[in-house]
Formats: sequence, C-alpha cells, structure tokens
Amino acid sequence: MIIISDTSPLCYLILIDCIEVLPILYEKVIIPQAVYQELQAEATPKVVKKWIQNHPDWLVIRNIMNASDSQLAQLDKGEREGIILAEEMNANLLILDDKLARTIATQRGLKIIGLLGILLDAARNNLIDLPTKVNQLQETSFFVSPKLLQSILSQYQENL
Repeated sequence: MIIISDTSPLCYLILIDCIEVLPILYEKVIIPQAVYQELQAEATPKVVKKWIQNHPDWLVIRNIMNASDSQLAQLDKGEREGIILAEEMNANLLILDDKLARTIATQRGLKIIGLLGILLDAARNNLIDLPTKVNQLQETSFFVSPKLLQSILSQYQENL
C-alpha cells in the first residue's frame, strides 16, 4: 500500500502524540521533499522539528519527478508535491487536510483521508481514545468545523 502525506496531518499527529498510529495503520508513509522541509521550517513547533530530524524508518522521503503543474499553482508547495507524488506513485491514499487541495486531489481521482479520518480509523482499531485526542487537537491551532467534528464523534459512538 502506498500512502503519501502532506505536512499538517503529520504535524498535528505529532503534537497530540498519535504519530505512531501511522505505521500501525499503513506500515509506511511517504512524503515529498517539500513536506520534509516544511516540517523543519522556522515556525514549526520544536517537538515536530525534533521528530522529523530523527524520523523513524517507516517515514520515507521522496523527490518528485515533475514539479510543474499549473492546476496546482494556488496550493502550497507541500500540497502540490504531495498530489504530484501521489499521482507519480499511483498512491492508494493521500493524507491531506486543506479544503482546496482535497477538492483538487479528488477531482484528479486520488483517494484522500484527513487527520480526523486517521484518528477515527485509529479509534476503530482501539489504538486511541478519540474524544481525548479530539480534545487535545482542539488545544492546538487545528481548525475544524463543529459540524464535521460532531459527525466524526457520532461515527465513533455508533461503533462502540
């Protein structure tokens, strides 16, 4: 299974101490070089920088072959490279949260999942307590609409 990730889902999984659900759910995750660089940017939280500098073996960093795609010009570099890499590698899943990037990726035929979808899958696999992790997530800068959050928590409650 080929899983590609953008920056923000990885960042928030690290911040709420859930990053280790990724290798359990997906074995390995691939990120483009731009995501690797964004995870080390000056504004990135220290814990995230420390994690990426000593990243585990299940995280693989790849360069994209073709960086030019005018349809992706309005996205940030990590999202652009994530979509391009997912297409180049014929990925099974692209981890992406940005609304515009998700719309474009879906239009291009890519299967996507966001941070909340990963947390829901992790909870369904008894890896985390979803309400606790959602509360931790809300203490960060992560934005989610109350309606979407309620939908995720309702799906979780239905499976208990």
